[in-house]
Amino acid sequence: MDLKKYIRSIPDYPKKGILFRDITTLIKNAEAFKYTNDKIIELSKKIQFDKVAAIESRGFVFASTVSYQLSKPFVLLRKKNKLPAETHSVDFELEYGKATIEVHKDSISENEKILIIDDLIATGGTAEAAAKLVEISGGKVAGFIFVINLFDLPGNKLLNKKGYKTHSLIEFPGH
Repeated sequence: MDLKKYIRSIPDYPKKGILFRDITTLIKNAEAFKYTNDKIIELSKKIQFDKVAAIESRGFVFASTVSYQLSKPFVLLRKKNKLPAETHSVDFELEYGKATIEVHKDSISENEKILIIDDLIATGGTAEAAAKLVEISGGKVAGFIFVINLFDLPGNKLLNKKGYKTHSLIEFPGH
C-alpha cells in the first residue's frame, strides 16, 4: 500500500515556510491505518525492547497498538505540566519554537530498553529530547520508529549520528 497517498500536505502551517504533513487523513482511513499499525508492529518485533514510549500526542496513536499487540508496557512522554507525579523534564527546540517534554520518574527503570514511537521525524529536536528523557531515567534507547521521515531535514541524520537506530515507513521532503 502506498501510504503517501493518505498524507495531506498543508503549506505554511503552523507558520510560513513549513510544509505540514498531516496524518489525520491516514488515520481516518481504516485500511491505511490498519496497514500502518501492522507495519509498525512488524518493525517492532525485530527490535529487542522492554517498554514502548510515545511522544505526545500523535505518537500515542501508533505506540498504543504496539504496546497492546506485543504485551509491552506503555510510557507516556508528555508536554510540560501534563503528568501528575514527579517527572524528569527536557527542554528542546522545535522548527517553529521551544517546548518541554516530561516523563514520570517511575516510568522507566535502570537499563530498561525503550522503543520510542512518533508520527514524524523532522529536525530531530523532539526525538532527541525523548532519548534524553529515557537516558535521564536510567533506560537505554532501543530505537525509534516513525511513520514519516522528512528526509531533507536533519532529524534522522542527527539521531543516527548519536548512535540511535531509526526506522520509518514513508519518506517525504520537509519543504
